[in-house]
Amino acid sequence: MTHKIILDTDPGIDDAMAIFFAFQSPEIEVLGLTTVFGNVPVSMAAQNGLSLCELAEVDIPVCKGVAMPWVGPESKYAHFVHGDDGFGNINHPAPVGKIDPRSSAEFIVEMARKYPSEITIVAVGPLGNLALALRLEPNLPKLIKSVNIMGGAAFVAGNVTPVAEANIWNDAFAAEIVLAADWEVNMFGLDVTYDLPFQPDFTSILAEKNPTLGGFVKKAAEFYTEFYSKGKETEQCYFHDAFPLAYMIDPSLFEMTAGNVRVSTDKLNQGQTSFAPYGTTASPDWLEASSVNFATKVDHPRLTELFINRYAL
Repeated sequence: MTHKIILDTDPGIDDAMAIFFAFQSPEIEVLGLTTVFGNVPVSMAAQNGLSLCELAEVDIPVCKGVAMPWVGPESKYAHFVHGDDGFGNINHPAPVGKIDPRSSAEFIVEMARKYPSEITIVAVGPLGNLALALRLEPNLPKLIKSVNIMGGAAFVAGNVTPVAEANIWNDAFAAEIVLAADWEVNMFGLDVTYDLPFQPDFTSILAEKNPTLGGFVKKAAEFYTEFYSKGKETEQCYFHDAFPLAYMIDPSLFEMTAGNVRVSTDKLNQGQTSFAPYGTTASPDWLEASSVNFATKVDHPRLTELFINRYAL
């Protein structure tokens, strides 16, 4: 079975690894990349998405989406994690193609109407494009098969604040809108992505298996690895964004916990994803909250093997 997806992304080094992973997986048909601000400004995200498609020789639409959080000032971005160019300052050539004239939200709505109940939206950045798409098409949840999100933290600390993960924190009000919609949501947050630190030989293996795509990831990830290795005894990094894609290929890699989630939008707790597994509370405020499936465990060896095997295809 082939899964049609729209990959909503803010490339980003781990986004690049995930995008290539999707392109290399025969079970996944990527209809297009919809880009959003997050790791980098949205114009850079769109150009980076186009560059990745050209490097992989994949001809699909790349759209530019929202540039600002739903509420509040422009993001300060994560150049200290991904470099000034989003690719670890490797001076990758600019793309030669053109960004699709449709906005990210317009593309999402158009594809959902074209393929009703067939598309999974895989969102690995802030959720502004999905929130806007819901405003353009209120019936969108009935047209979408499911939404897989890299974001949040159920039972672990955040990575931007003590309680908030970056993608949700970057656009908490948009996340609140998206999680309140009546569609199937599978969340892959820091509970699983921080549970699997990748050692430096991982990117070396990817480069060995696929000199073009893996070689790009290895080169770009040097900057990324340096950030994640500060204060650690050994070098390591995290490839958060590929997890929701891996779930589509092999759900047995993850233990999913169903429950209710709320997103905090107050200044102190902005972006916190408070999660209550079913049966843990009788509070009406929680029982009426949005339902999600949260990834709480991951099979480290099998997931790593899957990533490596797909780069070898």
